[in-house]
Amino acid sequence: MTYRVCKSFEIEHGHMLMKHPSRCRYPHGHSRRVDVVLASESLDEFDMVCDFKAIKLVLGGFLDRWDHALAVNSADPIRESLGDAGERVVVFEGQDPTTEVLAKCVFDHLGACLASGEALTDEDGSSYRFPDGVRLERVRVTETSSSWAEYGVS
Repeated sequence: MTYRVCKSFEIEHGHMLMKHPSRCRYPHGHSRRVDVVLASESLDEFDMVCDFKAIKLVLGGFLDRWDHALAVNSADPIRESLGDAGERVVVFEGQDPTTEVLAKCVFDHLGACLASGEALTDEDGSSYRFPDGVRLERVRVTETSSSWAEYGVS
């Protein structure tokens, strides 16, 4: 049997899809929910798959970079006209920042952190680790109340 945990995050996020044939090629935004699902065949010494705080430490700042930001394809002609908007413009190299692309990006980031095995430290100096055997199953990114994209293992 498998244990699963899910941690959800909510962000306000804008994007433009230059390859889209209709209105989605123009700047627009979404109230997004990002759900990450981790699994393990056993519980750790605290009777958990992993501490939710560890997931928050890995993804909190990463997703904050996208919050109230505009995501664009590096090849979008409008990219240059955005000027130096600093952190509030997130550029995806050669890809439209679709919901599917965002889900894979989160999956890859969290997966790399899991694979590294590094300790995570919170603002109080407490240390967290993902226990051995914890695996990332999927990341789901919601675009609207009726639409989402998911990336993960089959």
